[in-house]
Amino acid sequence: MRVLLTTWGSRGDVEPLAGLAVGLRELGAQALVCAPADEEFAALLARAGVPMVPLGPTVHSVVAGPKPPTAKDAFRLAPELVAARFETLTAAAEGCDALLATGLMPAGARDVAEKLGIPYVLACFHTLGLPSRRFPPGARPGKQSPREETDLRVLWEQDAQRVNALYGEALNRHRAAIGLPPVDNVRDHVLTGRPWLAADATLCPSRGMTELDVVQTGAWILPDDRPLPDDLEAFLDAGAPPVYVGFGSMAAYAPKDIARVAIEASRAQGRRVVLARGWAGLAPIDDADDCLVVGDVNQQALFRRVAAVVHHGGAGTTTTAARAGAPQVVVPQIADQPYWAGRVADLGIGSAHDGPTPTSGSLSAALASALTPETRARARTVAGTIRTDGRTVAAKLLLDAAGRDRRSVTV
Repeated sequence: MRVLLTTWGSRGDVEPLAGLAVGLRELGAQALVCAPADEEFAALLARAGVPMVPLGPTVHSVVAGPKPPTAKDAFRLAPELVAARFETLTAAAEGCDALLATGLMPAGARDVAEKLGIPYVLACFHTLGLPSRRFPPGARPGKQSPREETDLRVLWEQDAQRVNALYGEALNRHRAAIGLPPVDNVRDHVLTGRPWLAADATLCPSRGMTELDVVQTGAWILPDDRPLPDDLEAFLDAGAPPVYVGFGSMAAYAPKDIARVAIEASRAQGRRVVLARGWAGLAPIDDADDCLVVGDVNQQALFRRVAAVVHHGGAGTTTTAARAGAPQVVVPQIADQPYWAGRVADLGIGSAHDGPTPTSGSLSAALASALTPETRARARTVAGTIRTDGRTVAAKLLLDAAGRDRRSVTV
């Protein structure tokens, strides 16, 4: 059996698909991933032994400029991605038995599956984009809701209108070209009534969060058995556990001077620092030997050996740190990151920094809270509740869906 998995987004959108692809392979199925052709993502998928087909522009080319992308950029990118999905996925999905999509509003993926007559699944890594009676929609480019509007039903309707403005014309034009009727609500069309949630239930409970029939599988964790680099091993062995600081794919979004702020905050707590370079290009602030810069390393192994993890609050980093039992300090910047910061604080496994731009003092205070014995003990307790079988659960569900009537276009 052969399955097509697709996404467009940061590493946090790509790595779970690599994990799911491994889960499918473990069950004897083949998986192909369509994803942006950033070198980092291509290397990750190659390491997992998963074939890749490039999709759309690289993410780095969109988000790694000196300033964050604008609304104008979003309205230019949206139809470009729709066109890329119709072209790339149509070819890649030939001979496939199911198509699963995730990442930035994958408009076009369901439509390709519909044309080919294969099941389609929409997966997400949190519940914040799912219409809800409990919380308002997140920020999205386009005409904004009036500040005085508080009716959640109205706010979610206006969110759907913003999605239509971004994707509607391009989606329906491409649907018409392959003989499919138009859709009038792109968001709900993409989401379906039964989206999958690839997140751990302890970290991201789904009950009551949306009226959709969510299928929660657990996180899709990619196994990582890479040894840590020799210099990192030597650094870890040379003293007490250091603080890890990393902001992943946050290039233009990373707080100004975050390397300096984080190093000074860690030193104030008597801790050395492992600084992840990431897309923000974090670098040491002096020649002191208490700071080591690393590139792409095995976080699953590293986080078990650090005193705390300071990060931006991506779903993947939050889950990896939670599994490792490492206390966390989350400095959220955009999208779902404030949610993960709140969950870390609510669970007592770390601290949520108040605001996206820390000072040495404010980050030192958050770090002091995360470094307490009580927080460390709580983090270890919660680590024992994190399920590790999410990729297998999802792989079995996907193969079951693929084995049904191929004319069923959603599951």
